[in-house]
Amino acid sequence: MKINDKVFGELEYNYGWVKDSTVEFYGKEAEIALMVKGNEDGVFSEKQYSSYNLLMQNWEQVQQIILPAILDYYKEKRYELGYDDEDDKNDENYPVIETTEQLLEKINLVGICVLRAKSLEGRHIGLTFDCTWDTENGLGILLIDEKVDEVGYQDVAI
Repeated sequence: MKINDKVFGELEYNYGWVKDSTVEFYGKEAEIALMVKGNEDGVFSEKQYSSYNLLMQNWEQVQQIILPAILDYYKEKRYELGYDDEDDKNDENYPVIETTEQLLEKINLVGICVLRAKSLEGRHIGLTFDCTWDTENGLGILLIDEKVDEVGYQDVAI
């Protein structure tokens, strides 16, 4: 089933509304899946529309705040898994990453998820990434009001 939404454009229902899209991410085009949480009726909330519109309006600024958050998460994960020992400094799964430029080489934006948050305060958006250090679980960011709320596996963003 397909619909043509006033804000999201043409969406197809496949256990959720989705369409392929392209966004610029740090100066490069990223092919992503735009996912909009909703029932088969294709009716979305005003909060979902404002969440998406404000994300797009502030996309440049949002990009600037998510990379440092991902870098902090990565360093913490690396430490938790014991890869910060001298013997593991050059581990290929969790190499030392010190800068956001190095981080950009290890991640790919693959999805933007407009979440339904009826009972929750604020505008909720999830960003999903593929990453070289965890190909199974990927990387996810939950944004609330265009600010990083949580960084973790992809499931935090969907």
